[in-house]
Amino acid sequence: MTEPAVTTAAILEQYSAQLAQPALPPPDEPWAGQSLADGAAGISLLHVEMVSRHGGSWRPAHRWITAAAAGRISAADTAGLFLGAPALGFVLTTVPPSFQHLYEPARRTLHQHIIDLTHRRVDAALARIDRGDLPTFAEYDLFYGLTGIGAYLLRTEPEGPALERILQYLVALTRPLAPDGRGLPGWWVRHDPARGESPYFPGGHGNFGAAHGITGPLLLLAQALRRGIIVNGHQDAMFTICAHLDAWCQHGNSGPWWPEHISRRDLDRRRPHHDAPARPSWCYGTTGIARAGQLAGIALCSPTLQKFYEDALYCALTDPEQLAHVTDSGLCHGWAGVYQTATRAAADALDPRLQTLPRCLGNTLSANAQPGLPGPGLINGDAGTALALTTHASQQAPSTGWDACLLIN
Repeated sequence: MTEPAVTTAAILEQYSAQLAQPALPPPDEPWAGQSLADGAAGISLLHVEMVSRHGGSWRPAHRWITAAAAGRISAADTAGLFLGAPALGFVLTTVPPSFQHLYEPARRTLHQHIIDLTHRRVDAALARIDRGDLPTFAEYDLFYGLTGIGAYLLRTEPEGPALERILQYLVALTRPLAPDGRGLPGWWVRHDPARGESPYFPGGHGNFGAAHGITGPLLLLAQALRRGIIVNGHQDAMFTICAHLDAWCQHGNSGPWWPEHISRRDLDRRRPHHDAPARPSWCYGTTGIARAGQLAGIALCSPTLQKFYEDALYCALTDPEQLAHVTDSGLCHGWAGVYQTATRAAADALDPRLQTLPRCLGNTLSANAQPGLPGPGLINGDAGTALALTTHASQQAPSTGWDACLLIN
């Protein structure tokens, strides 16, 4: 191994030691283990990836999966990819074939609950659209909404009616709504970016991010189309989202960028309240948006679209001013998410400049990794950082496809 690889391997050992044993969830949060974001479910992905890639004992992975499944697993209407039955179901999609028999009865039961949940939630979402009401993040987003459940179904039952209904719903989501006589994008949410009410966002807001905004549905639509899974209006919906991104794209000295969100006032003025790009994160920034646009270009067989977003990604991730805003090593808005997304984008790229990004960003990730800070979880903590480091150390895509939970794979 080269010296950086040796260093990365040593850091990974520290992370593995830090995450060796699951702790009991807090008594007042018995569901916490079921969280893909912060709990045992997300941390188990690291141990599954390590065994899949390097071999060794299955016991650490099994301990974490067992901890995640302890207690009553939620299949309530609030469950999504990052909490409850879909989170556990996603974890089981990453288990290597030689160990799948250990979980097969549980997997079948979970899957049926997730299918039932999907139909209930699509019914509710379509009824909301028929009423002309505005949605919330939780209806459609990647973390807790139908986009995230769709990411699970894309791995487990891609040709099934449940995923088909989610894709049909996302097509409907891209059609404009007209509450109070004013046309708004169909994904315009009724709350502010923090899911509350704010005088800065009267009448809600439009969100651009991969985690909670319209980029998440674009990622799922593109990933499905790329695999030959298509519903009526599928491509038109993608073009609608891309046109929206194009309309709000800002052009600075460092290249194209997008606001994190827009208010009703921004919409009326046709100008965002942001005057400069924020951090180029997976969750809200150019990194996640550009990967979605690149995948859309690939799925729609549009090299022009693909190259535009690849250029945006390269410009953002070579701009010192933008990179200075990345201050942690996590997946959501830190170096791990930036690195993992850039690596996936480079593997699909027409633009040869993207091939230069993974090594440089991986070294930056290693340099910023601090086991034990800020916590153990997947989305903002040690498990997510360590998973990205496994990619950097091996210079290979994940063995388990764990980053499908970000829809960047």
